[in-house]
Amino acid sequence: MRMRALGVATLATLAFTATACGSSQPAAPAASAGASSSAPAVGGGTLVIWADPPRVKPLKPFADRFGAENGVTVEVKEISKDNQVTFLTASQQGSGPDIMIGAHDWIGNLVQNGAIDPVTLTEEQKASFSAKAVQAVTFDGQIYGAPYALENIALIRNTDLAPDAPATIEDMVEQGKALKKDGKVDEVLCIPVGQKGDAFHVYPIFASGGGALFGATPSGDPDPKQVLLGSEGSVKAFGKLKELGEKGDGALRTSLTNENYIVNFAGGKCAYLVSGPWAISEVKKAGVAYDISAVPPFEGGQAATPFVGVQTFFVASKGKNKALAQEFVANYVTNKDVAKALYEADPRPPALTAALEEVRASDPDAGKFLDAGKDGLPMPAIPEMAAIWEPFGIAENAVVKGGDAAKAATAAQKAIDGSLKN
Repeated sequence: MRMRALGVATLATLAFTATACGSSQPAAPAASAGASSSAPAVGGGTLVIWADPPRVKPLKPFADRFGAENGVTVEVKEISKDNQVTFLTASQQGSGPDIMIGAHDWIGNLVQNGAIDPVTLTEEQKASFSAKAVQAVTFDGQIYGAPYALENIALIRNTDLAPDAPATIEDMVEQGKALKKDGKVDEVLCIPVGQKGDAFHVYPIFASGGGALFGATPSGDPDPKQVLLGSEGSVKAFGKLKELGEKGDGALRTSLTNENYIVNFAGGKCAYLVSGPWAISEVKKAGVAYDISAVPPFEGGQAATPFVGVQTFFVASKGKNKALAQEFVANYVTNKDVAKALYEADPRPPALTAALEEVRASDPDAGKFLDAGKDGLPMPAIPEMAAIWEPFGIAENAVVKGGDAAKAATAAQKAIDGSLKN
């Protein structure tokens, strides 16, 4: 799930077009309970796809159909642990797949390690996706992968406890504190911090407080030569996090983690939850009345811009069937039927606008999440991002516990600079 930065310039909002997808493949047959993970080989050869668990089942019928049409066996293999590292290791050993499914912010690292190839999309195909999705999968001027879903965090609120969306962070915190004082909730805000911090979830608040991770290149991309964790704006932002922390308003607490923050909201222990589409199934299961809006900014602060992640199909550079992999990624999974099947299996808004418009008609949540992220920033895909998260998290944890903001920011900057020099 996600993560990442600039806070330097607001990027263009999500642009939706009505242009149809470049592929005109018919819908695949529905998968049966006993559907096989591969199609029978007709002309020989095997196309191997690695996917995380939610993607395996919905992909099977399309893989089967593609295999039958092209006379190959298509295997969809489930990978569920350390997927990027597993893929890189297997690629270097010559035992990797032909197609890998993962997050767009892997791209810089995968390209640097020679693990993926650019994907050729026509102008019509590119126009059929949201502009932000295409931007996210573009690296060094080339498109590396076919986007299929977008995700960003938003503010999910219990409408029985908080009927109206807060205009500012201060409004949200005051309402949360009042509800806690009245014994109606246990937490002011449900957002994960834990013992290692959580840069992804806190980033909109950090950005609104004036913080940034990188400067920008002339083209507007994140500049790895300008790390800004120790900048004046970031020190101020860490100070804002301190004010929200355990010795301040109590909105940020290390006892809230990725394991319990959604559970607490679903259990009525807080009125506000900062999370993404992955939280909704549990919220619905608990029967909580909810609504979705953008994370609000500080009063007089900058926009609370979340990161936008894009789930992507990659063509492996060292795959054994690269031509077929290109065909599958560029001209098969870019159709509406695949996008909708993947959405139904794991409800994250489709990147393909034709699919998104149909989904929005039946599921208002998809549109609300996209609206909440319309000014969001694609997670930087540069390899240097790997050096950011741990020092940022340590700094966040320190200030939430009441530590000095300037010292925390300086320590984070020093750790990152040292890592990037090695």
